[in-house]
Amino acid sequence: MTFRNRRMAFPAMLAVSAIGLAACSSGGEEGPAASASGDTAEPVELSMLIDNGELTIGIAEALVAAYEEANPNVTIDIEQRPGGTEGDNVVKTRLQTGDMSDIFIYNAGSLFQALAPGQTLTPLDDIENYDAVSDTFKAGVTVDGAAYGVPAGTAMGGGVMYNIPLYEELGLEVPTTWDEFMSNNAAIAEAKPDVAPVVQTYGETWTSQLFVLADFGNVIAADPEWADKYTANEVKYADGPPAINGFQHLQDVADAGYLNEDFPTAGVPDGMRMVALGEGAHYPMLTFAFTELQNNTPDNVNDVGLFAMPGDSGESPLTSWLSSSFYIPASSEHADAAKDFLSWVATPEACDVQTEAVGAQGPYFVDGCTLPDEVPQMIADMLPYFDAGNTAPALEFLSPVKGPALENIMVEVGSGIRGAEDAAAYYDEDVKKQAQQLGLEGW
Repeated sequence: MTFRNRRMAFPAMLAVSAIGLAACSSGGEEGPAASASGDTAEPVELSMLIDNGELTIGIAEALVAAYEEANPNVTIDIEQRPGGTEGDNVVKTRLQTGDMSDIFIYNAGSLFQALAPGQTLTPLDDIENYDAVSDTFKAGVTVDGAAYGVPAGTAMGGGVMYNIPLYEELGLEVPTTWDEFMSNNAAIAEAKPDVAPVVQTYGETWTSQLFVLADFGNVIAADPEWADKYTANEVKYADGPPAINGFQHLQDVADAGYLNEDFPTAGVPDGMRMVALGEGAHYPMLTFAFTELQNNTPDNVNDVGLFAMPGDSGESPLTSWLSSSFYIPASSEHADAAKDFLSWVATPEACDVQTEAVGAQGPYFVDGCTLPDEVPQMIADMLPYFDAGNTAPALEFLSPVKGPALENIMVEVGSGIRGAEDAAAYYDEDVKKQAQQLGLEGW
């Protein structure tokens, strides 16, 4: 998506809360409608590249199985790739070499824009059901008036997951400021020396970014124009609060000794297990990780809650993410068949398939999609932020400027290798190359 003259409307991001709180029932058919070609069509074999996250796998496998059942002439072979920077490089390389699968799942927003969509992707505006995709989502997958993506999942919140039984046992209240959060950490460290107050999982380096990325709601609440200024190179993270706070907050918890001992090697499954079983009190994370909780510690699903990353003042907004997206590369030799699949994905029927497979994860971006009346506690904690309009888009949906080194820089901060001020300044330098490649003014 090109953000030179375009930004996601802030109210539009909030409007997603209106989707999906009714009872989960799209009615009618038991499976996806067969394509217009019918069962007698020539066999078609499609390929699909997805990341190896448990949620993505669950969504993709369920959708493919349902579609293949209704369209027996179509076979979709799923291939997995790594996440994080390694996965980004796989996607970019395969697009550049013309070796990309017929369909692939990747981020919306700034990372999508870095793919040079006008040269590498197939526009999807003409698929039958594209009008059902919300304008909020379309804004994150559009370049120069052409839309290229269909939602793969639901809206996500980025905040702090916490162990509810531990909070209840110690009489703690959900913090609304950073000082209250640190006070809770101190109380936990004193009362429960075997419990890590804050969980980090640098075995998957991308998770290190949450202290900065999930804090953006607080940044934009303090300065609603910060994203525009950032895109124009008029403000920087190293300028000081509020933008530098995410860097400083990670240094604060690391310096205090609040992190789990295995933070250099632990992964998301470890982090979710720790917060579910009370081995860790807090875990900054995106709500898509609920799938890990659901699959690996199902008896503790309702022991994990969520609150927005605390800022300097109360009532911090929840920083929100668009779902990942399905794309079709320009190199696909089966674009029509791939479009037929994605047109079905943009239906309430396909949303129900996803909910059945991976549970209620958050509001959908497709008209008519609904959630069950009862949802797990983490999701129940997230929805009121949307209902109250107390959410803010993550920076990557308001600005194309995002450097590739943030996750490694934040690992250094959490590991005590680099201080917050140095890290913020280093990241400010890191983003220059991408901004210049995009031809942004002021860089």
